[in-house]
Amino acid sequence: MPLTLEDIARISGVSRSTVSRVVNGGDKVNPQTRERVLEVIRQWNYQPNAAARRLAAGRSDTLGLLIPAGAGAAFEDPYFSQVIRGVAAACSRRDYALTLWLTDPEREPRVLRRLAANNLVDGVVVSYTLADDPIVGELRRGNLPFVLIGHAPDPAINAVALDNVEAARVAVRYLLERGYRRIGIIMGAPNQIDAQDRLRGFTEVLEQAGVFDPTLLAEGDFLEEGGYSGMRLLLPRRPEAVFAANDLMAVGAYRAIQEAGLSIPADVAMVGFDDVPMAAQLHPPLTTIRQPMYTMGQLAVERLLEILRDPRQPPRQILLPPELVVRQSA
Repeated sequence: MPLTLEDIARISGVSRSTVSRVVNGGDKVNPQTRERVLEVIRQWNYQPNAAARRLAAGRSDTLGLLIPAGAGAAFEDPYFSQVIRGVAAACSRRDYALTLWLTDPEREPRVLRRLAANNLVDGVVVSYTLADDPIVGELRRGNLPFVLIGHAPDPAINAVALDNVEAARVAVRYLLERGYRRIGIIMGAPNQIDAQDRLRGFTEVLEQAGVFDPTLLAEGDFLEEGGYSGMRLLLPRRPEAVFAANDLMAVGAYRAIQEAGLSIPADVAMVGFDDVPMAAQLHPPLTTIRQPMYTMGQLAVERLLEILRDPRQPPRQILLPPELVVRQSA
């Protein structure tokens, strides 16, 4: 059995509180008493319980990452896997442990209350995607420091995000500059903030150019099959180019175009979004908007640690600029 503070107190003939002050570096201890306690600690090779000491000090040296997805989506979707890698790398660099929670929006508030009530984490990074997600309200009602990865609904919230509206504008302007006019879009799920922002940027640029066609809008779901079905819906309407709101849907769109006996970009040009590893491996390689998912995860952790060091500082939203990666699909 490992030695406890009570055992040290009994052996050295002092109170448990005195032993606790010696172990934790307190200065209100008689020098002779301190030496007697330290001698017992040396003789018995006592090792303080680091986890217990952290909890007693009101910290766990652990951060949480909350992702509104099941294990399959979180590890198969390149977006989430890159975010997880970035958060984990930043935690490791700062000597913090990481607790990963994969959950659906309905369970998120309960998960947060459990994390906060049991002091399991010092703060939490949340991958925020749904427009009607109750997670933000729950976070603001609680006292757990947090940073969102994604567009924050309020400037009083700390967040790290890509400028999705401007990113879509960049993609569509590129297609217009290449001479395309009948430009369609395969959108993300309508309740996703990123999907709404990308549709907004897409629509703005085409309306300003006087070539917006509402019949060239196809609803998707950010998954490969959604891109496939969206492209099959668009093909009879003869788009010259298509903006897929993420690369996974672009993969599905490629399949639909090729099954129809058409080629990219001769018959239909394509621009994606995210620049996941498979984008460069498609045939032809996909022109896409690069989203720095790994960097976003790292920046979210760094911002959270800044808040933990000084909770009084004003909130800040880090908005990253888009980058167009030009390949052969457009």
